[in-house]
This record gives sequence, C-alpha cells and structure tokens, in this order.
Amino acid sequence: MAKKIKQPKKVLTYEERLVEERACWSQGYLRVAGLDEAGRGPLAGPVVAAAFILLPEFKLEDLNDSKQLSEKQREEFYHYLTSGEWDYGIGIVEPAEIDRVNIYQASRLAMLQALQNLKNPPDYLLVDALVVPETDLPQKSLIHGDARSIAIAAASVIAKYTRDQIMLDYDRQYPGYCFAQHKGYPTKKHYEMLSKLGPSPIHRRSFRLEPRTNQSLELFKELDA
Repeated sequence: MAKKIKQPKKVLTYEERLVEERACWSQGYLRVAGLDEAGRGPLAGPVVAAAFILLPEFKLEDLNDSKQLSEKQREEFYHYLTSGEWDYGIGIVEPAEIDRVNIYQASRLAMLQALQNLKNPPDYLLVDALVVPETDLPQKSLIHGDARSIAIAAASVIAKYTRDQIMLDYDRQYPGYCFAQHKGYPTKKHYEMLSKLGPSPIHRRSFRLEPRTNQSLELFKELDA
C-alpha cells in the first residue's frame, strides 16, 4: 500500500479569512466579535481569552493567527489592536478556578468574561473551536478559527500577548521555573524545574505535573530550544 503523503495546510489570503465576517455583515450583523483563548495547555498560569470587534472598515493584511507571528509582530499588532481605536475585551481565569471547574469550562468562562468586558455588545460571535455559554447572541464555532477568521486572529494576538506578559511577571515572582522561557507550557526544562522545586502557587494541581514517560520529554525538546 502506498504511503499517504500529508499535504501542507493551505494558507488563506486576507480576503479568504474575511468570508465569515462578510457573511455576517451582509446579514446586518456589523459588530462581529472574534473570540479566542491562550493557555489551555500549560501546567501553570491562567487561561486568557480575548474578544475583538471587527468592523467593515478594519484592515490589517499582515494580521494572522498569533502562533504564526513572531514575538515582535505580536507586540506590534497587540498595541495597534488595543490602541483605543477598536473595541476589545479580555478575560482571565486563574489556576485555582481552572482546578475547580476544569480547563474546558475555564476557557469558556474566560471567553464570557472577555465578551462582558467589551465597551459595547457585539451583534454576532465567531469563536475559535468553542461555544460561549450564557449568551443569547448568535454565534458560530470555527475549528482552526484563528487561521480562518481575521476577527478571531485579532483576538488570538491579544490573548497570547496578554498571557505572555502575565507569565513574564510570574517569572520575576517565582524565579527558578523559567516561566519567561516556556510560559508555563510542559517543556523539558519546565519538568526539570518542577522536579527540583515542586509546584509553585500558580501551578495547576489538576494537571499532571510530571512527564508520563521519557518519550514525552523528547516531544518537548523542540519547544525548549
């Protein structure tokens, strides 16, 4: 049997990533909010969500999923997106609450907080992979939404940059864990420091705080480089 070759993901153009927003605008939903979160996978720190209102006049062609941007690009875009010209909101759920309700529910709660922190309510929600609870607003969940929607991409940049700054602050509060380096994600270095120091006050007790096997450490070498 011939080996199946994995095809690279198609990179959408800026206009292709406005398809969902344009569909909303054409139906009269002018204030389209993209929602995304950062921090579902880390062993430590909060989960942070952001909501960003994309209006028809917005245009920033280099904007992309935060994972596809350099740190410098994320910082530049964050300052533009939060400059006051556009409406955005941020939600933060701390580790203790993550442990209490689980990371899935905490991510949804952070998104709801971000939505509530907008200056004015949106007309429609485009959400990355999740559904926002406790709202009657029409919404659509998009798998890989940060790569398919400009509104969600904007939210992803705000959420990622905000969380990174929080983890830099925690690096100063809890030296030794290298939070500035790995931002709380399960890298080889993070596991090594957990083994030496034990969990800090910001570690998620409901997460597995030690690697399952030596093989799992190998998976994190690239992240730790």
